[in-house]
Amino acid sequence: MAVPKRKTSRSNTRHRRAQWKASTPQLTPVTIDGSVHLVPQRLVKAYERGLLHPEG
Repeated sequence: MAVPKRKTSRSNTRHRRAQWKASTPQLTPVTIDGSVHLVPQRLVKAYERGLLHPEG
């Protein structure tokens, strides 16, 4: 059976949130139409299939 969560103090909530840090995506070189572009690792297949188009 579901049990309600306990109330977390304000300082604990903020301390927990402060642990998350955004990191830059790992870029991978991909050749599209004869030119090399750096794209995020998780989007390589989308660029290769032509679903996404590099800027510039």
